[in-house]
Amino acid sequence: MYYSDELVEEIRSRSDIVDVVSGYVKLQKKGANHWGCCPFHSEKTPSFAVNGNKQMYHCFGCGAGGNVYTFIMNYENHTFPEAVKMLADRAGVQIPEPEISEEAKKRESRKTRLLEVNKEAAKFFYYQLRSPRGETGQQYFKRRMLTEETMGRFGLGYAGKNGAELVQYLRSKGFEDDIIKDAGLASHSEKYGLTSQFWNRVMFPIQDSNHRVIGFGGRVLGNGEPKYLNSPETQVFDKRRNLYGLNFARTSRSGNIILCEGYMDVIAMHQAGFTQAVASLGTAFTPEQANILRRYTDSVLIAYDSDGAGTKAALRAVGILRDAGLSAKVINMSPHKDPDEFMKAEGKEAFEERIKNAENSFFFEIRILERDYDMKDPEEKTKFHQQIARKLCEFSEDVERDNYLQAVAQKYFIGIENLRKLVMREAGKIGLAKPVEQPRTLTKNKNSKEENAKRDQRLLITWITDQPDLYGKIKRYITPKDFTEELYRTVVERLFADLEQGVFNPAGIISMFEDPKEQEEAASLFNTNLPELETTAEREKAFRDILLSVKKSSYEYYVTKMGSEMDALTQVVAGKKALEELAKTHISLE
Repeated sequence: MYYSDELVEEIRSRSDIVDVVSGYVKLQKKGANHWGCCPFHSEKTPSFAVNGNKQMYHCFGCGAGGNVYTFIMNYENHTFPEAVKMLADRAGVQIPEPEISEEAKKRESRKTRLLEVNKEAAKFFYYQLRSPRGETGQQYFKRRMLTEETMGRFGLGYAGKNGAELVQYLRSKGFEDDIIKDAGLASHSEKYGLTSQFWNRVMFPIQDSNHRVIGFGGRVLGNGEPKYLNSPETQVFDKRRNLYGLNFARTSRSGNIILCEGYMDVIAMHQAGFTQAVASLGTAFTPEQANILRRYTDSVLIAYDSDGAGTKAALRAVGILRDAGLSAKVINMSPHKDPDEFMKAEGKEAFEERIKNAENSFFFEIRILERDYDMKDPEEKTKFHQQIARKLCEFSEDVERDNYLQAVAQKYFIGIENLRKLVMREAGKIGLAKPVEQPRTLTKNKNSKEENAKRDQRLLITWITDQPDLYGKIKRYITPKDFTEELYRTVVERLFADLEQGVFNPAGIISMFEDPKEQEEAASLFNTNLPELETTAEREKAFRDILLSVKKSSYEYYVTKMGSEMDALTQVVAGKKALEELAKTHISLE
């Protein structure tokens, strides 16, 4: 959905960033900023600053920064259009409805109706559990040691012993039979008519990332089959593209996601404080689900059952996560069967220790592989080493492969050169053109002069945005072309143009950039740590030194470009003149 720049800016201007962020982070006013602990990384000492004047935030710890849109996108994991809509609703700004075809309108209407019937079914199950006829379900959840708060948070419910009751209830709420069937809540039989398959079960509403009920999981009470019964796939429920608990986990800010196998594992984890736990939906973990997780984290901890089936599933998940570009580790559940059982037996602190000691996914694969070989038999041991070598060939990056090669050689007491030769031989067998090569040692020489120039450019931008009236005093000496980094120059061009018009809108400048990394970098330009000096004279000297440094670096930069860029000579001549004037000019900060 495209929104005009005027509408985007109107919504942003009516969404005070201090008010918005205060809804997520506890802030305290100190100086020009409001300070709090960063919601994007773990910290105890506040380094997260929200500036109401600039209408932006910046974390001096992890570097996160941006305007109110950036904050909502990062915190809520929203797309830009979703952030615009959310803030528009909050600010009471009417946004235009997109023009869609009649067919698309019908699909959307059908989708809305399916979500409505699912929501109503969830309410029915919820109140059934809390009624006298839900005593059996209540007892089940109490045996599983769930609190009322947890049961309420996950909307847990109960389907009674009559599958017709749900249908009767939904009909009474105005839902047609075809909608009830299309939502997967009931089916028709010659003997019983329209009746629900969910009966004599405790119910787990399945929600999408926006907390909308899209389906259900039901666990039978007693010895009936199947033990777990899930909704069939519908227009709103795709098992491969959703994860149980993701609606909560996506805002956990834990730095990782814990991947479990079952609903109760997720619920037990959340109850213990591990709100980053999710599970697949009655199917094996899928590449689509891995791609969803990649939106929220780059680190996944696998907490599958400790039995043979769980180990097999974990091996499969490791490969899928690796293909998706995600880092994976495996949490050891032994001697317990699953996270739910572990939490009841040992508790939160013990699980935190297991997280700290989670096993690297590659070494997990190798350890499981080792079970297939008799390590006392030289022939079997050789075959095992060949399999290790083959797995090392799976790494596409030479450096990563060589790092693992060295680690494996050390762990399994294999001569590193022998293992390297074995990897090269295996690589040849499977057709790798370039097997393992020893990475070259490269010494990266940082150009400290260039870094200092960039730092001073950042300082100057921050100083001007802290004191916008300075622009009028320095504009004859400094231009956007003096900022040699492309992003810096883009920011300054807009900043100076705005200041010429008497407009001060740093937060609007961030909206010029679509890439989140560029938005973050742009925000950092307005939030560089300025020197803390006591006297005006000291501050004026520091400002003049920074201004001179930026101009001098610019002059030297364009001197090197003479002969290759058309306007380099013009910049050099103008730069030399400005430097001469600045050398004998006093700029007051008062």
